[in-house]
Amino acid sequence: MSSAGARVPDNHDRPGGAEAAPERPSPLPTGPSRPPEEPGLSLSQVSERVAAGRTNDVPVRASRTVAQIIRGNVFTRINAMIAVLFAIIAVIGPVQDGLFAMVILINTLIGIVQELRAKRTLDKLAIVNAARPRVVREGAVVRVSAQEIVLDEVLEVGVGDQIVVDGAVTWSGGLEVDESLLTGEADPVVKKPGDTVMSGSFVVAGTGRFRATKVGRHAYAARLAEEASRFSLVHSELRSGINRILTWITYALFPIGGLLIYSQLFMGGHVTLDEGAAGGQISGPLADALRGMVAALVSMIPEGLILLTSIAFAVGVIRLGRYQCLVQELPAIEGLARVDVVCTDKTGTLTEVGMKMAEIRDLGGGTAGGPTPTEVLAALAAHDHDPNASMAAIAQGVRAGGHRAPDWEPTAQAAFSSARKWSGMGFRTPEGDVNWVLGAADVLAPGHAASSEAARLGAQGLRVLLLGRTPLRVDHPAAPGEVEPVALVVLDQKVRADAGPTLDYFAEQGVDVKIVSGDHAASVGAVGRELGLPGADRPVDARELPEDPAELGLRVDDHSAFGRVTPERKRDMVKGLRDRGHTVAMTGDGVNDVLALKEADIGVAMGSGSPASRSVAQLVLLDDRFAVLPRVVAEGRRVIGNIERVASLFLTKTVYTMVMATIVGLLAVSYPFFPRHATLINAVTFGIPSFFLALAPNTDIARPGFVARTLRLAVPSGMVAGLAAVTTYLLVLGGRTVPDPADRTAVVITLCTTTLWVLLLVAKPYVWWKVALVGSMVGLLTLAMATPLGRWFFDLDVSQPGKLLTGLAVAGVAIAVITVIRVVDDRAMARSEARAAEEAEREPTPV
Repeated sequence: MSSAGARVPDNHDRPGGAEAAPERPSPLPTGPSRPPEEPGLSLSQVSERVAAGRTNDVPVRASRTVAQIIRGNVFTRINAMIAVLFAIIAVIGPVQDGLFAMVILINTLIGIVQELRAKRTLDKLAIVNAARPRVVREGAVVRVSAQEIVLDEVLEVGVGDQIVVDGAVTWSGGLEVDESLLTGEADPVVKKPGDTVMSGSFVVAGTGRFRATKVGRHAYAARLAEEASRFSLVHSELRSGINRILTWITYALFPIGGLLIYSQLFMGGHVTLDEGAAGGQISGPLADALRGMVAALVSMIPEGLILLTSIAFAVGVIRLGRYQCLVQELPAIEGLARVDVVCTDKTGTLTEVGMKMAEIRDLGGGTAGGPTPTEVLAALAAHDHDPNASMAAIAQGVRAGGHRAPDWEPTAQAAFSSARKWSGMGFRTPEGDVNWVLGAADVLAPGHAASSEAARLGAQGLRVLLLGRTPLRVDHPAAPGEVEPVALVVLDQKVRADAGPTLDYFAEQGVDVKIVSGDHAASVGAVGRELGLPGADRPVDARELPEDPAELGLRVDDHSAFGRVTPERKRDMVKGLRDRGHTVAMTGDGVNDVLALKEADIGVAMGSGSPASRSVAQLVLLDDRFAVLPRVVAEGRRVIGNIERVASLFLTKTVYTMVMATIVGLLAVSYPFFPRHATLINAVTFGIPSFFLALAPNTDIARPGFVARTLRLAVPSGMVAGLAAVTTYLLVLGGRTVPDPADRTAVVITLCTTTLWVLLLVAKPYVWWKVALVGSMVGLLTLAMATPLGRWFFDLDVSQPGKLLTGLAVAGVAIAVITVIRVVDDRAMARSEARAAEEAEREPTPV
């Protein structure tokens, strides 16, 4: 039974506090299931506490501020390196050689604009998703924002609500609180009047009220909550991998740059002194040497990699926002790309949120002349202060049938919890005190004929509850005791129309789907079969799963439909899948899903679900559409797959520049390029194409090992390209140490041709726009070489065909070598994956 109750919807357009309208009239007469009448704070008392600063001044969940975004994009390690190199060019000129700084400026502006757009999207969605606790003010229950709560406020909580401030319980209607997120203790804690509740815990059963004793940063776990709720850009394999690569490059810059500077300035006689000038001023060759050094160092820096990573994430946030998906942590986008198992609840996710009471099947267990099952159900519904979805359907069904609740006085209450699988209430009736329970038939009356009948009905996809009498008070420690079945309550739940196509999409993408539900296993299997889920014809009762974590993970991996899953078992199942190497996404809407959402790699909560589930999830589907998940997974794959592609391109440039700089430095010849040449090469081969590739569609599932896979292509391709460029350079140089424009042009042709081929390898699979993109880059390069303005601006000389043909010939050999390396590497990878698949098939299959 889902614990996501029927909630009074939030009105996010209405301000809270003194202006918030009453949510409902004053409570009904006091009883075990009803809160006492109390006025709470008056509006003047609230105003006094606000003026005194005694408010819950904890920052709301938010993205980075505008100032943080600007600082984060401007003051970077890469920008600092580029600024130093540009300062050198600003002194020695010409302006063409400083063009690389304009590219950085434009990239930084693009990064700021995209992140500001993402911030605007996130902030709007965060406002919709923000929890609005219920408080008692002037005798009425109203909703306010968490920041509007003041000291001594009386708060009302129910199943799924998160405790947002510390307080002391003033009334308890079977209130049970889960404090596992704070203390690690999994068992719910029963709260009675006078007991303390702590911020960060959440309600798993019953209802209650408490008075706020600590608010704001004084509340328990408030500092932790503040840190955890901030929008995060860190803690992902992708970002840590990129940072590790940048660290390696930074370390390599110093020795390679030092060697290059020394060779350009003091080896080979490139630097001369103008002896006629006073004091021996350095003449033109010094400026050429500095330009060569700047050109090498600029090309070693993967300046666009960080930018495109940020843009890809930001655009992913914006795109998901269009589907009403709130990304609460950026690394969640990366995690989505790696997901290969989706665990989902049944009720409210695969089925419609609302249910309808289809039938009350009398089992004849009542006493002669006693109340009918319908009257009992009417009484239970009338006195349930915070009904869940099942009780709400029962209440609606008995009202529709014209049945009124008998005038019984409640004497005891046991609120529903997912761990117990039942709820109950005791009444004082004219015939005496009677205790009634309502819940899972196989839990309340195992082995009884009623349990078998409930299983039969559940196999048809229906939800079936057992109504029974018990001799024990429902709040007795040994309750429910021996239950006498009275009736079966049959609830009809409709499968979502978009659930089937969603599961089909996951099957096509190689993502396994596991239905984990608290309902009877037969009912879960019936829904799975209706949706065409493979393996749903073999549903498993979670109570029969082994306790050993390894065996548990194996069994869960082999089946797809699970019933009678408790919250703790759900968490263990997710952990078992993760221990087997799976990346798990967990979807849910109720408080019973919180532990599993926290344990999963990616937690996905429904917008109408409990505040507790929304607070621990990385993603929130604000419109409750499970069908949005394929778009979410696809967006994650697009982002990560494309970043891996462009990372290979930028690191190829870094590697070939390191190879060229090292060899040139050791040979004591002038560096073959000026910065303007490096700008041209970088723009047409990697810079412009990578911007489009970073935003292109991509459905490849992401795998661990980002750094290793990226270097697997970049290192050999970069080394071959660098060696090819040096070979062309030495051939056209002809024993000289200082090149002329024709020599430089030949090397430009070799590098551009070779690296454009690497671009083609990375851009697979080919579609028309990718071919057009590469063709456009070839056109831009041709335009620069064919027009007088282009040749003047970039200092190119195409007047010596022999040198140009030399550059093309060497590039052809380099292309052949890179292709052979790529084919051999692909085959080696295929053999490795085939061996891994064979080993997986040889694993023992659970019975």
